[in-house]
Amino acid sequence: MTRLIHLRSLARLGLALALVAPAAHAQRNASPPDSIKYSYPSNARLEALKAEASREIDARAKQIQVMVDQVFSYGELGFQEIETSKYLSGLLEQNGFTVQRGVAGIPTAFVARWGSGKPVISLGSDIDDIPQAGQKPGVGYRDPMIAGAPGHGEGHNSGMPLNIAAAIVVKKIMERDHIPGTLVLWPGVAEEQMAGKAFLVREGVFKDVDVTLFTHVGQTLGVSWGQSSNNALISAIFKFKGSSAHAAGAPWRGKSALDAAMLMANGWEFHREHMELPTRSHYVIPDGGDQPNVVPSTASIWFYFRERDYDKTRAMFDDARKMAQGATLMTGTQIDTIMMVGSGWSGHFSRPIAETMYRNIEKVGMPTWDEKDQRLARGIQRELGVPDSGLSMRPGRLSGPIPEAQRTGGGSDDIGDVSWNVPTITLNYPSNIPNLPGHNWANAISMATPIAHKGVVAGAKVQAMTMLDILLTPQVVADAWDYFNNVQTKTVKYRPFFAPTDKPPIWLNAGIMEKYRPEMRKLYYDPKKYDTYLEQLGITYPTVRNPVP
Repeated sequence: MTRLIHLRSLARLGLALALVAPAAHAQRNASPPDSIKYSYPSNARLEALKAEASREIDARAKQIQVMVDQVFSYGELGFQEIETSKYLSGLLEQNGFTVQRGVAGIPTAFVARWGSGKPVISLGSDIDDIPQAGQKPGVGYRDPMIAGAPGHGEGHNSGMPLNIAAAIVVKKIMERDHIPGTLVLWPGVAEEQMAGKAFLVREGVFKDVDVTLFTHVGQTLGVSWGQSSNNALISAIFKFKGSSAHAAGAPWRGKSALDAAMLMANGWEFHREHMELPTRSHYVIPDGGDQPNVVPSTASIWFYFRERDYDKTRAMFDDARKMAQGATLMTGTQIDTIMMVGSGWSGHFSRPIAETMYRNIEKVGMPTWDEKDQRLARGIQRELGVPDSGLSMRPGRLSGPIPEAQRTGGGSDDIGDVSWNVPTITLNYPSNIPNLPGHNWANAISMATPIAHKGVVAGAKVQAMTMLDILLTPQVVADAWDYFNNVQTKTVKYRPFFAPTDKPPIWLNAGIMEKYRPEMRKLYYDPKKYDTYLEQLGITYPTVRNPVP
């Protein structure tokens, strides 16, 4: 009811500049799945503001470059994004946003707010990076800045700069034209551990939000709606407790916790034969004992369990608990702790918002890549022995839901939890190079180069234009909630994987960052001394080993 009252009040104020035409309603049942279904009449004022926003984003290209390069240089793992969080939240404060830090018990999480009233638009993107993915930017072969250090091997240094640039530009227009609405910016902490967004949901960060516009780095401009291809996920650590003994002198007196961990892993491998095709699971052993001549009294194994939905993923977790118990019976050990440290739903994205955004993608188009950009892309593609197609030249298609029969498993992103609580989309923007493996040093190569900078500029334009659509066309929000309530959540209701008593595992990655941060700090970008991070590192752009004819 509150949303309807707000929409009517906007209409009375003359701010409801465009409403859905009757012809648009007539098309809804007849249109094919991947065609544009929700269309809104063009409006001269809105289009003029979009053009202004695009020009303003171009004028902020230098600021975007500095933000992208700065965050790249911090290279922080999940829950340890200390410098990144301080830098980004500080920028927002400097631009008039009110910042709340340490949200949901996560030291590096923050929520920045500006404005008042409806609609409330939330902008989010991830900020953490990948272990052992540190890499010199602009260099098309393996050349780490610090051996073994983490780095932005998925490009999470670029999404929040995109959102900040778009928010600053739209805020300026809102102030001048007295447009009501609230902007809320937040970082995705520890996305690689899938351990941040569910806690933000539980904390109520999205309780008053009308629409969430999420961003994620990709190889082209794109957006989709409906059921995504992502799997839901539970991340859990199983800790075993045994008793130590001299491994040679009196092995019979020991109870090996490592044996329990390995037997659980072995049992899970046999279980794979009976899993459905979309199922994905993988594990590492963080604690395998202290040294070979001591029977391990402690051990742990860390699993990611991925399936299509809540029930199937929870069933995998329950199977694993039984195997852990069986491993203790075979070894005379005990389960010390079963700790859920991450989780996420498979995303379902808003059709009205996605189709509105796609029209802006068509307006903006792809960046203009120059010969140097293409040479870097083809250089690393040849280095890795994949097709050297270079950078993408065209935006992606607007894609619709993945049919259940075609869901064959894949990655996960805890933006899924947000998407089941508020109408949400994910904007993919072209700051990375096609045909790379992902979660890899190679994916860091472009992320502090003109490729990343140009891709973020293009994405920021799309984001700003879509924000203006939401602010000035109330029917977009109304349709988004109609789709959310009557299509998306009609038969599926959100249930968090985490228990109410679970807390964020903020200790994750602390030891790794403590080891590498002192040396990494020496390489932090200094924009007061150097025009770009490439200049600071003394890198000629591009540097490739396999010249492209």
